Amino acid sequence: MLRLGRYGCHVWGMRLSRLGAWCGVVGPVLFTVAWVASSLRQTGHPATEVQLSGLAADDAKDPAIMMAGFVALGACSIGFGIELRRVLLPKAAGAWLVIVAGAAAVAAGVFRRDHVLLVGPGFTGESWHNQVHDVASGVAYGAMLVAPLVLARRFRSDPDWAVVSRPVQVLALGSAVALVIFASRVVEPWNGVVQRVAVTLALSTEVLTAARLLTRPAPLRVRHGGPI
Repeated sequence: MLRLGRYGCHVWGMRLSRLGAWCGVVGPVLFTVAWVASSLRQTGHPATEVQLSGLAADDAKDPAIMMAGFVALGACSIGFGIELRRVLLPKAAGAWLVIVAGAAAVAAGVFRRDHVLLVGPGFTGESWHNQVHDVASGVAYGAMLVAPLVLARRFRSDPDWAVVSRPVQVLALGSAVALVIFASRVVEPWNGVVQRVAVTLALSTEVLTAARLLTRPAPLRVRHGGPI
């Protein structure tokens, strides 16, 4: 009876583990679907000039779509980060950064921006929730960029993870370059597109890491000197 109980706990633990890994795929996919759908539904503004945060603004059309995208991404990233932390202990700094990015994404979705566009007629001052959104977005961007770079360095020394180390690093660096271009505004009025590219590259590192977590060989459990 005791052995059956332990077996049941082990099976349940394995299911939770796979659920956490799948969160690293589901979150980015849902977020991407949300911004594509929300971009298509905006009227009066081309997608090239509307940033992702603007899609969830108070005066956006159907802002709930993008808000749900932010929250889904954040919640899934937290779940994925928790599972990644369990697997990578004791060197789990990258996993903690994934969790931080997830929490910041949830905050960015809940505390919305005031307007679809950053500037326009009749703009007075930023509301308190707009200011919270700006801070949360900055934290999310920073953690999304640093996390894959930290993880790539950690993966290089682990045979189970080395295969994704270089792709994760390249995608993260590509995202960083795109964000620099986005922040400089040198490609206006295509800044919205550059932002989408930057975020997609960053989220691709999460998907790639999750895919490896799902497909890597399961470690052998050892008991009484032999594998079980």
